[in-house]
Amino acid sequence: MHDSIALTEAVYYILLSLYTPQHGYGIMQRTEALSNGRVRLAAGTLYGALSSLTEKGWIQLLPADPVSRKKEYILTNAGLEALKNEVSRLKELAENGEKILGGSEDDK
Repeated sequence: MHDSIALTEAVYYILLSLYTPQHGYGIMQRTEALSNGRVRLAAGTLYGALSSLTEKGWIQLLPADPVSRKKEYILTNAGLEALKNEVSRLKELAENGEKILGGSEDDK
């Protein structure tokens, strides 16, 4: 298992959303869609997370488009690694749960 911290669901979906460049509103929409409406980011929460993820080096701000006020972000290699580590961690959690509980609900 990789030496990593567990991501919050919001951070997980923000990072997934930034696999391709996105601006803030696009991140909010993509996060909500990917989570089937479970994760709805408020603007303050999103921009706080973007600031923190930029400081960690997991995402970066793309060069500004001179005709647009929108800031676009993208996942960095470090962010991609953090995301892959989280997917591995989540798979292990699910596999262990299935071992103990005897598989999926369909198996019962």
